Amino acid sequence: MTDASSALDAGRRARLARGLGLDRNTAAVAGAMFLMGLGEELWKRFIPKYLASLGAPVLAIGLYGTTEDLLDAVYQYPGGWVADRYGRRRALLLFVTLAMAGYACFWAAPAWPWIFAGQALAMAWTSMASPTLFAVVGDALPKGRRSVGFAVQSVVRRLPIAVAPALGGLAIAAYGLRAGIRAGLLVAIALGAGTLLTVSTVRLPVIAEEKASGVRGVWGSFPARLRRLLACDILVRTCEGMVDVFVVLYALDVVGIGAPRFGLLVTVQMVTAILSYFAGARIAARWGQRAAVALTFAAFAAYPLAVALSGSFAGLVGASVVGGLREIGEPARKAMIVDHAEPQLRARSVGLYYLLRSTAITPAAFVGALLWRSDPVLPFFVASAAGWLGMGWFALGEK
Repeated sequence: MTDASSALDAGRRARLARGLGLDRNTAAVAGAMFLMGLGEELWKRFIPKYLASLGAPVLAIGLYGTTEDLLDAVYQYPGGWVADRYGRRRALLLFVTLAMAGYACFWAAPAWPWIFAGQALAMAWTSMASPTLFAVVGDALPKGRRSVGFAVQSVVRRLPIAVAPALGGLAIAAYGLRAGIRAGLLVAIALGAGTLLTVSTVRLPVIAEEKASGVRGVWGSFPARLRRLLACDILVRTCEGMVDVFVVLYALDVVGIGAPRFGLLVTVQMVTAILSYFAGARIAARWGQRAAVALTFAAFAAYPLAVALSGSFAGLVGASVVGGLREIGEPARKAMIVDHAEPQLRARSVGLYYLLRSTAITPAAFVGALLWRSDPVLPFFVASAAGWLGMGWFALGEK
């Protein structure tokens, strides 16, 4: 290859990277999201069945979902504070290490209460790291390219979800529920070690803050549009939280499909989500970010209804397509949050947004469990009603 052709190829790669919103920092974060997601998705969606195999009653399974929402809430702001105070790289190294300890606790669990201890550690990546991942895009990319940056992050995050749950289902079918999940946990620990090497390459300066800001000061920096987005998002995520941990139970126990087929449903959902990002980008470019977000909220509201009306594997496939469309405007929603955040408060603003959202939806899964005890289909209908309320409020408020 000549020097001229090498230079041409390098230029093309540089233009592609710029078009995708990738530099050393955003590429490292994307790699970390891929590795951690690949490990987690081998077993994560089967945890409700894992709990049941360890003797957990249905209320404990509902409590698991509620605890997930609670931890997602309380971890967000501290995670943002660590990222703003000590920098993005150190924060990511800490969160990955804590998550690996959580996976080890899941693997060693002799009884179902141990799963809650592992959950408290494992969610350091899922929740504490989230404000840092947002902040890296905000720090590294200009305002006009952040939607693209979040779209790339979203695709990378969901590529493992398109493959890993099906592999996890096959492992369960081959080795049994507990042994299959524990094999996936060992893989997740190994991939976590690789993630530590990846995030160690992140290099972003800490933005100095002229005056120390507490939670009240960060909330005061939120403009009215961001506050309205948060309120509508809470209703829509209540819809999701009410049924999320029960989808696998509904599919396996009510409809009667097997674990490998459920893994395929997750694959269908994630492939749909990945493809929807391209449509969402066009919608956001032509009609604005709010139009894409409204479509996302509508899909959130329609998904539990689609699951409840499914009486066969084919019906669940259709519901999974609807579930995948929930992601069509997610990059636009994330860009809206970051765009409204002050640079020196960026990670904490994201953390506070998700702290408030997750705190508000914490009871949803437990309420879903109570409804499930009356009729397994009931939480899906109630959840859908909450989702449509949030979507309608957002659409009317943005006119």
